[in-house]
Amino acid sequence: MTIQSNPTPQASPAWGPPDPDSRTATTVQERPESPRPSTGPDAGEPKQPLGRRLWRGRPEDPSWARPAFLATLLLIGALYTWNLSASGYANSFYSAAVQAGSQSWKALFFGSLDSANAITVDKPPASLWPMALSVKLFGLNSFAILFPQVLMAVATAGVLYAAVRRRFGAAAGLITMAVFALTPVAALMFRFNNPDAALALLMAVAVYCTLRALEKARTKWLVWAGVAIGLAFLVKTLQAFLILPVLAVVYAVFAPASLKKRVGQVLLAGLAMVVSGGWWVAIVELWPASSRPYIGGSQTNSFLELTFGYNGLGRINGNETGSVGGGGGNGGGNGGGNWGETGWDRMFSSGSGGQISWLIPAALILFGAALWLTRKARRTDTARAAFLLWGGSLLITMVVFSFMQGIFHEYYTVALAPYIAPLVGMGAAVLWEERGKVWASLTLAGAMTATAVWGYVLLNRSSDYLPWLKWLVLVGGLVAASGFVFIARIGRRLALAVLALGLVTSVAGPTAYTLTTLNEGHTGSIVRAGPAVAGGRGGPGGGGGPGGGRMGGGFPGGAPGQNQQGQQNQQGNGLPGGAAPGDGLQNQHQGQSQQGGAGGGMGGGGGMGGLLNGAAVSDEAKKLLEANAGDYTWVAAAIGAQNAASYQLSTSEPVMAIGGFNGTDPSPTLAEFKKYVNEGKIHYFIAGGGMGGGGMGGGRRGSDSGTSSQISTWVQENFKQVTVGSATFYDLTQPTSGN
Repeated sequence: MTIQSNPTPQASPAWGPPDPDSRTATTVQERPESPRPSTGPDAGEPKQPLGRRLWRGRPEDPSWARPAFLATLLLIGALYTWNLSASGYANSFYSAAVQAGSQSWKALFFGSLDSANAITVDKPPASLWPMALSVKLFGLNSFAILFPQVLMAVATAGVLYAAVRRRFGAAAGLITMAVFALTPVAALMFRFNNPDAALALLMAVAVYCTLRALEKARTKWLVWAGVAIGLAFLVKTLQAFLILPVLAVVYAVFAPASLKKRVGQVLLAGLAMVVSGGWWVAIVELWPASSRPYIGGSQTNSFLELTFGYNGLGRINGNETGSVGGGGGNGGGNGGGNWGETGWDRMFSSGSGGQISWLIPAALILFGAALWLTRKARRTDTARAAFLLWGGSLLITMVVFSFMQGIFHEYYTVALAPYIAPLVGMGAAVLWEERGKVWASLTLAGAMTATAVWGYVLLNRSSDYLPWLKWLVLVGGLVAASGFVFIARIGRRLALAVLALGLVTSVAGPTAYTLTTLNEGHTGSIVRAGPAVAGGRGGPGGGGGPGGGRMGGGFPGGAPGQNQQGQQNQQGNGLPGGAAPGDGLQNQHQGQSQQGGAGGGMGGGGGMGGLLNGAAVSDEAKKLLEANAGDYTWVAAAIGAQNAASYQLSTSEPVMAIGGFNGTDPSPTLAEFKKYVNEGKIHYFIAGGGMGGGGMGGGRRGSDSGTSSQISTWVQENFKQVTVGSATFYDLTQPTSGN
């Protein structure tokens, strides 16, 4: 396999086929571009049948390119679909909102946690819409909820291929697809129902559209980039804007147009971004608060407060009112805090390293080499612009993730995957074409050495996980690196063998982690890819939450052989070798059941949910709530969204989540709750839940004056207790004597 794939005899760019829509692009060597194809639709001949065009691809591509691309897409889809339902309802917080959206258009629009529209999730709802529509079509089940994320993985891989192939050739595009799909955290989150998969897809689309705009200063493509960023805002608010400076600056500097036109185009794209992301915000803010659900995650029932507070600046400085605790750093680098140490090496830490960092060293080396190679290219060079877009997006996102002091979970790093993969694919293509030069061969050798050594370090953090693999990666990678040093002096076949060895050993470690991840189910609020690692973090008690790291992460007592939420792994221990998958994030009680199916949910044997995971709903409790359910707006109310979600998913009836996700949102107030009870709108109150089951409420952690705590106390003092198995309910239609 070679990176150069242009079969035509004309002079061509040094590292890939010419782009028929980008005749102004130049390379460092300033070679003339190939003319447009003399045959085919670009020459004005009748178009070929659609099936043939889909299979054959562009005329300038080699014959194997399109079949390989389509086969890779199918393989990614098949791998990511395999064992998909093992995760059950995955994060029941979002699954409950999906279920609600499938029953109520109003709940779908707002992203409500229940179809009676008491409170929303603490994010905009765009990521929920595809899942809710899928459930509308196929019913409430694990596959219907999670399969849209698999389709997003396929779409992301396709977008990355299209972006890289246009300038760097089909082989570079295929390498990009493989690197992306074999990133462990991508295999995790593109099979999960958190918003991160949709965000990663839209970020890739935004960069792709900007690249298309750069080819001929096309306004429409830059506008589409703005639309993608706006839609991404409706997925995860301000995180969508992280790469916005990179897109705007690169286009404004390097687009082939006058400065006045470039600035105008950027402003127009900004307007498109505001419109595509702002329409929903405007409706929500103008809608009377009395007739819409409370905005979860906010303390003032305002989406703008949520955007700039809890989900915005609070993530940066750690001041997140209503959160379970932020404060990452102590004002300096490597500051220890509730969500893990901050600092330049956070992406390489025990918690995040195995999720995303396998090829970051190589990507950065190749990025630097490409910038050196294109240093003398003319301003409008599209190769340099491509590297700056992908590389700049990677760097700015890494910096923010590394130093943010608020809530940080390792799975956030999936946002880096669409940036790392193109840098590796494009960089490999560039240096392979320049391999006859000493500096290029040495750079290839350096990138390979860094990948091999870092892969060994990451694999060594799980000493019992496939112990032979770390040596294969190290030795094989160093052999390949030695071959790259002399790549210009060896024959073609041997050179291709060295290249193949380098590619295989580079992805061997992340591939193993990815297969382990695909082999497991993942449920709860905090999940991780791959096996347990020394010092790994995964939630409160680990790096993902308050506390320090420990083997297995999670709460004390996280046991080997359990998955990230402390559940017994139904698929065994992952890959051969007896590796213990996941972190073993321990629940508050033993005896949990696998989340999924009609009764999904996890939690304590007593039916009490927690902050991160829901409750195990017994058949008796389900029957209790379903009895006369049509007579009530909410069959029950529970403190904390995960607790409420378990009962809602089990019964398919609306359950009010008091206090939202953390149990700390002031919704409903005690007066509002009393009004609902007096009007006969709520049947039962479910004991427990919230922050550790304590009913913490209000804007302050642990405050006895918080609304959740007030409601819990009032209910316990005034209503009849009903015990079903080990779960405790209060019948809000049966006040105790004298009340």
